[in-house]
Amino acid sequence: MDNNKFEIPVTIRADETGALLTLRNARDGIDFLMNRWQGKRTEKHRAALQACSDVIDGNKPAIGARRALVAAAREAGVFVDEKALAGKI
Repeated sequence: MDNNKFEIPVTIRADETGALLTLRNARDGIDFLMNRWQGKRTEKHRAALQACSDVIDGNKPAIGARRALVAAAREAGVFVDEKALAGKI
């Protein structure tokens, strides 16, 4: 069982080309935050990184990491609302 899986994946714009990336679990979140993050490393970024790490360590539920990741992505302007996308398909 994948306890670090997000119930609802997080979709973000991965780079300046507008390519979309879907983060399905806390490991995806850490990889993105550590290796592909284009924004400033703010307090929300650090909180998301910590929340994802806590999930992987088995200390917190995945929903908290998802919320922190969405907050950081919104702050950086890279969060993509799936509902908005559905209307464009």
